[in-house]
Amino acid sequence: MTEARRRAYALRDHFVARGAQAVEPPILQPADLLLDLYGEDIRARAYVTSDALHGEQMLRPDFTVPVVQMHMADGAEPARYTYAGEVFRRQEHDPDRANEYLQVGYEVFDRADPAAADAEVFALIADAIQGLPLRAATGDIGILMAAVDGLDTSNRRKAALRRHIWRPRRFRALLDRFSGRSDVPATRAALLAGHAQTDAPLTGLRSQAEIDARIKALHEDAAEPPLSGAQMDCLDALLNVRETLPFALAQMHDLCVDLPAIRTAVKRVDARAKALGERGVDVDTLEFETSFGRTSMEYYDGFVFGFYADGRPDLPPVASGGRYDALTRHLGQGQEIPAVGAVIRPGLMAELEGAP
Repeated sequence: MTEARRRAYALRDHFVARGAQAVEPPILQPADLLLDLYGEDIRARAYVTSDALHGEQMLRPDFTVPVVQMHMADGAEPARYTYAGEVFRRQEHDPDRANEYLQVGYEVFDRADPAAADAEVFALIADAIQGLPLRAATGDIGILMAAVDGLDTSNRRKAALRRHIWRPRRFRALLDRFSGRSDVPATRAALLAGHAQTDAPLTGLRSQAEIDARIKALHEDAAEPPLSGAQMDCLDALLNVRETLPFALAQMHDLCVDLPAIRTAVKRVDARAKALGERGVDVDTLEFETSFGRTSMEYYDGFVFGFYADGRPDLPPVASGGRYDALTRHLGQGQEIPAVGAVIRPGLMAELEGAP
């Protein structure tokens, strides 16, 4: 048995001793639903296959979605789960990164006190990896979601921004376009002016009606007033918050004056900070960044965190996690429950310790 596997089972047993139920979702998972939930990055890196009996299947790229699916089907409340096993992700653009590796996780489904559950997961993971040269980073996707929802603009534009929160460059490009800070692309300008004409036959999957609807939507969007300079300044200030948690909270409370839509989300961070302190976490030195987590799993919608190896920017996070309440709603067929979880990569732990 390798050191990574021995460590994985030890971590799983450690979580079982703290009240979690050990589960083992199948390696092959149905692809049709799950691929939509993982987001663009994982969709592009999933190993997908099919057969006549089961349809399209994929090798599990993580455990969280299958565990949520299992819990929402017949799980009791509250519940805590743990698991250990392989996950699979294609690495076509980075051959040095493993396409198969061990993952250990801890997931909490509990509606009593979400802030306490956030703190429980973070503190338990921090305890499991203590002694390694790691730094912790935290954030909250819900703050940026709330800021987008509070913008003085159309629902269509808000939906576009929410969809691209996990693609920071695309998100910024949309903000610049919606605020008038960037020029309209020449092809779109020609289309809106009625100068884009062609005699080419209609090809592709879109019907003429769909094309006409898209052109109509572009005209409606072009008629929207731009986001105000004041709103953009507030958003820029929010996106640039990167401090230790107490100072980050002070900045965000100040921003609530001009961005009242984020007030409830910021209060959740307040409650979490208190719960983390009660768990023994040094919140005075804990890093918080509003943009953190925007390139991670797209099912996160609240607290997000990661533990990174000092001096090893080439390594992915040794441990990471977050809150995914909306995922339970999506998979619960009308039911939902606050949920938060995290994963550890025991292979990276072994590598940092120099174990064979």
